[in-house]
Amino acid sequence: MALHFTWVFGFGLLGNIISCLVCLAPLPTFYQICRKKTSQGFQSIPYVIALFSAMLWLFYAIFSENAMLLITINSFTFFMEIGYIAVYLFYATKKDKILTFKLLLLFNIFGFGLICALTLLLTEGIKRVQVLGWICMVFALCVFVAPLGVVRKVIKTKSVEFMPFSLSFFLTLSAVMWFFYGYQKKDKFVAIPNILGFIFGMLQMALYLIYRNPKKNEVAEPKTQELSEQYCSDINIAMPQLNEGGNEVFEAHSAKDQTKEAMDVTTKV
Repeated sequence: MALHFTWVFGFGLLGNIISCLVCLAPLPTFYQICRKKTSQGFQSIPYVIALFSAMLWLFYAIFSENAMLLITINSFTFFMEIGYIAVYLFYATKKDKILTFKLLLLFNIFGFGLICALTLLLTEGIKRVQVLGWICMVFALCVFVAPLGVVRKVIKTKSVEFMPFSLSFFLTLSAVMWFFYGYQKKDKFVAIPNILGFIFGMLQMALYLIYRNPKKNEVAEPKTQELSEQYCSDINIAMPQLNEGGNEVFEAHSAKDQTKEAMDVTTKV
C-alpha cells in the first residue's frame, strides 16, 4: 500500500512540474505583447479555455479524495491564466476586449456557474464526484482534440512553423505522467483523457520529424525564368505603325516581337 501511494505521489509530482513548464510556455508571447504594447495578432481563446479547464478540475479535486496534487497544479494554472488574460485585456483593442469578455461570461461565469449549481443541488457524495469527473473528462477530451487543426495545417503546408517540437514533447510527457497518476490512483477521469493526449502528442512529434526539413526547390531559377518568359509573351504593347495613307495606326505586338525587332535594328546599325 505504501509503495502504491509512493508511485501516485511520484507521478503526480512529475506531472505538476511538467505541467508548470507547459503553463509557463506563453511567457515569451506576453513579453512581446508588453514590449510592443499591443495584442494584435494574438487570440485570448486558448487562455480562457485553459482557465475554464483549471476551474473545472479544481472543483472536481475539492470533492475527490487525496487530490492535493490536482489542486496544486490547477491552482497554479488558474492564477497564471488570470494573469495572462489581464495582460491581454490591458493591451487588446476594443473589439478583442469585447470578444474576451463575452468568452469569459460564457465559459467562466455562466458555464461554470451552471455546472456548480446543478452538481451542488442535484447530487451529493460519490455521485457528485462522478458527475464532475465525467464533465471534466469530456471537456479534457475536447481540449486534446483541438490540436487536430494544427495537425491538418502542418500536413497541408508541409511546415512545422506553427507546431514547436518542445511544446509537443512536454505536452506528451505531461500526458504520460498524469495517465500513470490516474492509473495508480484508480481515477479513470484523470487517466482516460491523457491516453488521447499521449496519442495526439506522439502524432505531432512524428509530423514534426517528417516535415522539419522542407525540401528546397532546386529548380526555382529555371522555373522563374520560364515564368518570366511566359509572362512577357502574354503582354501586348501598342506600337504606332504607318498605313499606306501615311496615317498612324496601333498594332499589338508581343514583348518577344519587340525584343526581336530591337535586336534587328541594332544589327543593321
